[in-house]
Order: sequence, then C-alpha cells, then structure tokens
Amino acid sequence: MANTKTRTAKLDLRLTPSAKRTLETAALAAHRSVSELVLESALARAEETLPDRQRFGLSAAPWKIFQAALDTPYRPSRRLPNLLKEPSVIDRGGV
Repeated sequence: MANTKTRTAKLDLRLTPSAKRTLETAALAAHRSVSELVLESALARAEETLPDRQRFGLSAAPWKIFQAALDTPYRPSRRLPNLLKEPSVIDRGGV
C-alpha cells in the first residue's frame, strides 16, 4: 500500500467462519494480509460509491455555462419515439 501515514484507527468486524476462510484464502492468493485485502477492497468500494454523493464546485465561468445548460429548454428527439417502440436487447434475448 502506497499510503505512508500511520494507521491508528481500528475497525472491528464480525463474520462467519466461512467468510473468514474465504478472506484468508484470497489474501494468501494476493500475497497480502487479510487486513490489507479487506482495507484495499473496502476503500475501492467506498470510492465507487461516493463520487455521485460528494460536493463539487465550479468557478464563475464554468458555473454560468452549467446553469445555461440546465436552463436550456428541452428539445424532443425525433428518433426517441421510434427507439422506444423497438424491442430492447433484453427483450430480444441478447443479454
């Protein structure tokens, strides 16, 4: 792990014996400790979950462009009604 900060916080976790064996096996295969494997996996999942829930800021010029885009009236697509009439990939059994 590239992070050089000292780890001082602790997280306790209760799991089934089967889940523990699975984590131990995966950690062994990845040449990591169980703690490293769990921490890396949990942080990766957290990073996947958080982007659309975090704040972001824009300076004045990009903010005006963003606001203008939001204020632009909706233009109906001529192709959308036909697209919605066609069977989807799922309906055609393609997935």
